[in-house]
Amino acid sequence: MTIINLAEGRTILNNFVEELRHVEVQKDPLRFRRNLERIGEIMAVEISKKLSYQQKETTTPLGISKSMIMNDNLVIATILRAGLPMHHGFLNIFDRAENAFVSAFRKYTDKEHFEIHVEYISAPDITDKTLVLIDPMLATGASFELALEAVLTKGKPAKIFMACAIASREGLAKLSNNPAMRDVDVWCAAIDPELNAKSYIIPGLGDAGDLAFGIKE
Repeated sequence: MTIINLAEGRTILNNFVEELRHVEVQKDPLRFRRNLERIGEIMAVEISKKLSYQQKETTTPLGISKSMIMNDNLVIATILRAGLPMHHGFLNIFDRAENAFVSAFRKYTDKEHFEIHVEYISAPDITDKTLVLIDPMLATGASFELALEAVLTKGKPAKIFMACAIASREGLAKLSNNPAMRDVDVWCAAIDPELNAKSYIIPGLGDAGDLAFGIKE
């Protein structure tokens, strides 16, 4: 597994991550969603540099132009509901991509213990395509593992990328020990040091789904 931490570079992405974390800026759900969307757009451009291309000739009014055009068949898969703004950002760049959606959630057995459950998946055939799996928060890594397992029931992709706004070191370590993740590239806008007792990322930003779409029961 390869981990790409975009926060290590000199990038405007860090401004958007800082706003995601800020307790005052978080009071504006529209701004929060837009920042997730912009992070998705920037990540899509960075990931595009790792895809395959072929030369294409285009007829202009005055002649022939030659360009290197991406030729990967992309499927953008998102874990509901928090991943939707980032998904939109990726679609702004990869506007011809196919789409997949997975419902993965924490089912609590008490106030501190939970299991990840997958209830729903909607996906095309992903055989020999490039899969991008999105979730803003990579905490324990369990949601990513189960979502990937669910999507892989739809075929074997040629390449797999994962994208998150904020990851924990513990979650990344867990994923790196999973043989299924051996050839996966994990793209992060930031990597945080730890999880608290409830498996929330510290310092993190809180519950991305609630901040984007309102508090759930």
